[in-house]
Amino acid sequence: MPAHLGDKLVVAISSRALFDLADSHQVYEEQGLEAYRQYQIAREDSPLPPGEAFALVNKLLRINQLLEGEERVEVVLLSRNSADTGLRVFNSIQHYGLGITRAAFAGGRSPFTYVPAFGCHLFLSTHAEDVRSTLEAGFAAATILPSGQLRQGSDELRIAFDGDAVLFSDESEQVFQRDGLEAFQAHEREAARQPLPGGPFKPFLAALNRIQREFGVEECPIRTALFTARSAPAHERVIRTLREWDIRLDESLFLGGLDKSSFLSAFGADLFFDDQEGHCQRAVGVVPTGHVPHGVSNGKRQTE
Repeated sequence: MPAHLGDKLVVAISSRALFDLADSHQVYEEQGLEAYRQYQIAREDSPLPPGEAFALVNKLLRINQLLEGEERVEVVLLSRNSADTGLRVFNSIQHYGLGITRAAFAGGRSPFTYVPAFGCHLFLSTHAEDVRSTLEAGFAAATILPSGQLRQGSDELRIAFDGDAVLFSDESEQVFQRDGLEAFQAHEREAARQPLPGGPFKPFLAALNRIQREFGVEECPIRTALFTARSAPAHERVIRTLREWDIRLDESLFLGGLDKSSFLSAFGADLFFDDQEGHCQRAVGVVPTGHVPHGVSNGKRQTE
């Protein structure tokens, strides 16, 4: 019988998001593909340093151990490498004891086409075009931004989300950008009892929430938070939307336009998702950050 990933939370990650491949990539950029290939083969028994999303992946896979062998999380490697150059990546996975056994090596092409085949809830990559293509195909994805910092925190997995164009559609953001704050607030007051349409990260949050419910509140290894520029009176629609979806967020911060960075640092996010590049550039100095190139703030109006 063929294996199926069933109702697992499935996260796909690129080689350069999981490991620090800066030196290898520089060889590729400066000397070409064959030099890169020889560079990786010569070092295939030398473990790669952890990358920006390494800690996140480690914590995700730890959830399987806490569930005593009932594997509820699957991490899949999706790489532009060939299997030949990707051997060093797999050897590094084994070196760190990461429970990653499935991979697609696309041999120089975009691997995003395998996101639906694996049933992925999320794709993390450093390649912006792969991320855009994945979002356009209807799956959550984010470009992991370089920070040059590896942060040590607790064993608890902490994930933070922006609201509009990430968890929710950018319907309200379109009103704000077109007509201004006063019109936005009036629109949200009028629509307070109408649930917001879901954004690209709604299925990912729902999958996280299903795992959270398998633990007691005090023992849960996952904590989620919303960090939104909304404030009263626009908060009500968000609260009612999550209630309608029957999705739990552990923390919700309505910041009314305040810079999110210090609040993200206080939360200790392992990864923060936001659609606006300016927010991402400020946040990446304090927490690992993924840019979600979706919606009107990224030059694309979403009407679904």
